Amino acid sequence: MLIIDGAKFDIPIVSLKRTAEFLDKYAKRTEDGNLQRKLIGVYFNYQLKLARSTKIGKAEYQKLWDKLTEPVEFHTVVVPDESGSYTFTAYFANVGDELLTQQAGENYWKNLTVNFTAKAPARKPV
Repeated sequence: MLIIDGAKFDIPIVSLKRTAEFLDKYAKRTEDGNLQRKLIGVYFNYQLKLARSTKIGKAEYQKLWDKLTEPVEFHTVVVPDESGSYTFTAYFANVGDELLTQQAGENYWKNLTVNFTAKAPARKPV
């Protein structure tokens, strides 16, 4: 189950890739070769790949496409994680899919992917 801005999308997840990105305020080497670093935090970002439109119905697929391409700065996203679910604020990037087939004047899509990039760090240094 995928939840975006409180809207539930019952769409089978084909793949969910999670990355932990370490963002520094600065990172530079001193003359003696030591690294000086100020870590801002660790950001959990996701790449999601969803089932083809033939698995979920055209209306649900269109509803998701419209949400993923909505021209707003940030969204609240709930994705699966090891404790059940993880909720975070993210912006969406690289939304795309490809035409699977055309049948009787209907278009069906596959390989819908989206990147969720976190707005704030999930973990900060103490």
